[in-house]
Amino acid sequence: MAAYYEMRHTVGFEETNLVGNVYYVNYLRWQGRCRELFLKEKAPAVLAEVRDDLKLFTLRVECEFFAEITAFDELAIRMRLEELTQTQIQFSFDYVALRDGREELVARGRQRIACMRGPNTRTAPARVPEALRLALTPYAENAGNPATA
Repeated sequence: MAAYYEMRHTVGFEETNLVGNVYYVNYLRWQGRCRELFLKEKAPAVLAEVRDDLKLFTLRVECEFFAEITAFDELAIRMRLEELTQTQIQFSFDYVALRDGREELVARGRQRIACMRGPNTRTAPARVPEALRLALTPYAENAGNPATA
C-alpha cells in the first residue's frame, strides 16, 4: 500500500453533538484541513498559485462511518492520492482512532477537486500544477502504476 500524508487531531467538545459523538460535518472539515496542511508542508509553491489565480474547487466529498468517536479521542486522518487526471485530483481519507496503542478505522472518506484558473466570471479548467503533481507522487494508492491519466 502507498504511503499516506497524516494529520493528527484531538477531538474537542465543540465537534460533538448533543448525544456526545462527533457531528458528521466535522469529518468533511478534517478532510479540508488535511488537504490544506499537505499543501503547506509538501507543496508550498502551489499556495502562491492559489493566492494568484489558481482555484481548487471541491466537486464531491463523501464519508462512510464505521464507529463512533467522542471528545478527546485521538485521530490520525490519513490522506492518499486515489486518482490524478490532467485537471482533477481525487483523494481518499482514512480516519483512524488511536486508542491504547491500537488503531481502529472509524470512517473512510473521499474528495474530488478540480483545478481552475481565471476570474470568477470566466473560470476555466486548468492543468494540475507540476509542483502539486510531484508532491502527490509518493502518496499514490496504486504505487505500481502512474497515477496520471
